[in-house]
Amino acid sequence: MIHVPDVRATIDWYTSIGFELIGQNEENGEPNWASLAFGHSEVMFNAGGKASMASRREVDLYVRIPRIEDVYNSLKARVQVLEDLHDTFYGMREFIIRDINGFWITFGQEVPDERESTFD
Repeated sequence: MIHVPDVRATIDWYTSIGFELIGQNEENGEPNWASLAFGHSEVMFNAGGKASMASRREVDLYVRIPRIEDVYNSLKARVQVLEDLHDTFYGMREFIIRDINGFWITFGQEVPDERESTFD
């Protein structure tokens, strides 16, 4: 669970990039908790936090996805990209963006092992 300053704004931002709202709780007509999902990855947000002002990773969500190139291409012009799409030494293809609260989201897809090719 991540504590954020504005749950409504966080819901709006995350749904605008493709997350689905799973559930929320409201107090005085405003959401104070929400659960959102991107594929099989789920994250919860709770009121009472503050935005990150750090240039380092205070919070870094890691979201495993298929078709990473499609997601990267749909987001790169609409969000702050911290690291462009790249392959890592640990076998993942990733890119990193910053969310509305200054937190980092890494999207990753496993890179197929080229040694595991099949012969016809």
